[in-house]
Amino acid sequence: MEYFELNASMMCADYGHLEDEVRRLDDAGIDSFHIDIMDGRYVPNFAMSLNDMAYIAKATKTPLDVHLMIEHPNTHIELFLEKLRPGDTVYIHPEAEYHPSTTLQKIIDAKMIPGIAINPGTSVETVMEMLQIVKKVLVMSVNPGNAGQMYLPYVSKKYDKILPLQKKCGFDVYWDGACGADKIKEFVPKGVKGFVIGTTLLFGKTDNYKETIANIRNMKF
Repeated sequence: MEYFELNASMMCADYGHLEDEVRRLDDAGIDSFHIDIMDGRYVPNFAMSLNDMAYIAKATKTPLDVHLMIEHPNTHIELFLEKLRPGDTVYIHPEAEYHPSTTLQKIIDAKMIPGIAINPGTSVETVMEMLQIVKKVLVMSVNPGNAGQMYLPYVSKKYDKILPLQKKCGFDVYWDGACGADKIKEFVPKGVKGFVIGTTLLFGKTDNYKETIANIRNMKF
């Protein structure tokens, strides 16, 4: 079975022991730290901050996966880019920006990996042009803004549309939201490259992250 990435949803981590959380996830072999930045406007919640992101960037050499759930990210993109490292990923939501391609180009110019996040209510057809630019597409299987939400089954049809476009356009597809073992078993063979894991599989289950991640990787397909 082809290797698949596991990305830790850090908004679900224990903030009373954040340094220890980062260290133990690194030791467990996590592929990236997924950082959800929310402004309370684009989504009805506030999550991680610029300073949280900067702290984790300094605490680990593992790549960061920054998901900007904010209105008009182009206005503030430099604040994030200057605290990240070349090779980190930055996702924006196309609906949140007047000219998303301009923001994506700034991410590229900073030597980071450009990505877009697609909401459950966003059709693949509306982002076709951006698929020529980005290297990663984060498909949301829940409405963005909160952890622990229920999976929206109709999103499966979106994967059927976008997965065949990967090789043609040169991007990888990632899963975000309500990610259980059943979803990994079903969608890795279909071509999903990686999965953001939070309260369903990782956080709040056990303190032994190494065992948890090993069990996920050793699942039978």
